[in-house]
Amino acid sequence: MTWSKRSVLKKLAAHNDHLRHDANRNDKSISTKKHFVPSQKRSNKSLIPAAVLVPLVNRKDEITVLLTKRTDHLNNHAGQISFPGGQTDQNDRSPEHTALRETEEEIGLTGQLVEVVDHLNDYVVGTGFLVSPVIGFIEPPFLLNPDENEVAEVFEAPLYFITHPDNFEHHTRKINQIERSFVAIQWNDRLIWGATAGILRDLSHRLWTDVQ
Repeated sequence: MTWSKRSVLKKLAAHNDHLRHDANRNDKSISTKKHFVPSQKRSNKSLIPAAVLVPLVNRKDEITVLLTKRTDHLNNHAGQISFPGGQTDQNDRSPEHTALRETEEEIGLTGQLVEVVDHLNDYVVGTGFLVSPVIGFIEPPFLLNPDENEVAEVFEAPLYFITHPDNFEHHTRKINQIERSFVAIQWNDRLIWGATAGILRDLSHRLWTDVQ
């Protein structure tokens, strides 16, 4: 099978309906289920708020995910595959604003070309960031202008492959002389791991639940 925009939106809506059902049954607000909470209302003030765009490209044959490879000289997550995004600025009005602003700064894709459709669960990164993933659809054609200082490469990977539950593998790697285990997706010669893999796994749970 391949994912279409319609089928993705249907699965995301079903997940949100399930959250609302559980919230009503337990007489609790949806926000207690780790649904979207505005950054100014989050209680963990030790973490730095940030947001990323999870860009789904509505290609004719299949949905793809637009990803970037960070340049090797950056202080944080150098050389890793990531979603466009970054730290929240004081003037940002919402996680969507942060994600779209940072996306335009990093790869030159303007917010007018992005249809924001949903949010994923906040993700805590070991470097001290609380990342809010924002899902947005992009209709081709579009032009990109990557910031060469931050972005080494921009590419697209099939949504089907990088969210399929069977393609999440457990790896180990020495980080700062400590052996650590993590989940990653190997797509061709690219290893997607860290926060990007964690966010994709959240999206995978929403898309692939009850899929035969």
